[in-house]
Amino acid sequence: MKTEEDWSEELTWRCAACDRPLEIGRITVTYMDNSFTTEMPRCAQCGQVLVPEALALGKMAEVERILEDK
Repeated sequence: MKTEEDWSEELTWRCAACDRPLEIGRITVTYMDNSFTTEMPRCAQCGQVLVPEALALGKMAEVERILEDK
């Protein structure tokens, strides 16, 4: 799991809806009836989550392929 230092670039982002800085927070990701929790940059006010492109195209895409193959 990434630390706040690892998320330093993403934590410079602000929520488009609330204009608040993003914070690291625990979220639940659900795909094809499978859920897991992780920590990602999110807006503390509205709950919007930032999924960095590298994560979406890398690890999340890999997990998606594994779940679809089941």
